[in-house]
Amino acid sequence: MTAQTYCGRFAPSPTGPLHLGSLVTALASYLEARTHQGSWLIRIEDLDPLRESSEAVDLILHSLHAHGLEADQPVRFQSQRHGAYAEAVQSLFAHHRAYRCGCSRTYLKANDGRHSEACRTRSANLEDRPHAIRFALSDELSQWRDNLLGPQSQTVWSELDDPVLVRKEGFYAYQLAVVVDDIDQGITHVVRGSDLLEMTAQQQQIYQALEAEPPAWLHIPVILNSDGQKLSKQNHAPALDDAEAGKNLTTALTALGQAPPKGLARRSPADIMTWAVSHWRRDRIPREPQSVQGLREREPDQSQTDRPGTDVL
Repeated sequence: MTAQTYCGRFAPSPTGPLHLGSLVTALASYLEARTHQGSWLIRIEDLDPLRESSEAVDLILHSLHAHGLEADQPVRFQSQRHGAYAEAVQSLFAHHRAYRCGCSRTYLKANDGRHSEACRTRSANLEDRPHAIRFALSDELSQWRDNLLGPQSQTVWSELDDPVLVRKEGFYAYQLAVVVDDIDQGITHVVRGSDLLEMTAQQQQIYQALEAEPPAWLHIPVILNSDGQKLSKQNHAPALDDAEAGKNLTTALTALGQAPPKGLARRSPADIMTWAVSHWRRDRIPREPQSVQGLREREPDQSQTDRPGTDVL
């Protein structure tokens, strides 16, 4: 794989505005793409209309633009891709890698993932009542190399770990859509939070079932709030203040171990990106989750005047 073929992406769900944790992920994926002379795409994962809003889409895209994170292609919306996902599901059915499941989450949890009606092998048709469509995993000890964390291995068990492809409500699920779109857009490298690491082995099997090569993976540590929880919209992480883009970017660079110099936060987002691309070092990314408070304590004092000769740009 050459530098010219590199293609990365950032794919937020529009359930609220971007927060610091999502900016860290977006910035890492952007810098990886730029330092490999590759392309970087934005994909909106708007698959659940019950939780999403057009206002959140506008806020996310405005924040990315305000922070100098510009995509190389028009933004893709998964809500416009239902035909491609339906085609993928039919392909998986044809190859006996998908099945209909009428079991509730409560039942599966209570029975350690075992299906009440032998869903994977049943001959009866469930189309007349609510059901999910699941991917039929194969038992596997999956091994791969993460570009930050090094050698990884995960064991997946058929039936017990089978991910949902289509929810009972009829919505296409993340596990299906992300793989279908990564294949279609030619994504070669995925940079995402370490909270998604446990999904990797399952997703690799979906890639293979759709006759595609999985991308290279890089999982970065998540950012924690004062209660030790991952910064997320569900945990009410505060939205980014787009008027403070310089400060936000240098905080994100600090979270990624890049040690931005004093005064950089007062520069324009374009200038900060120029510095960040030229100084990007993947091997400096921390391996462990970090707290917002800890990041604030490590930030350089931006109130001081730059000394003559300080290497800001």
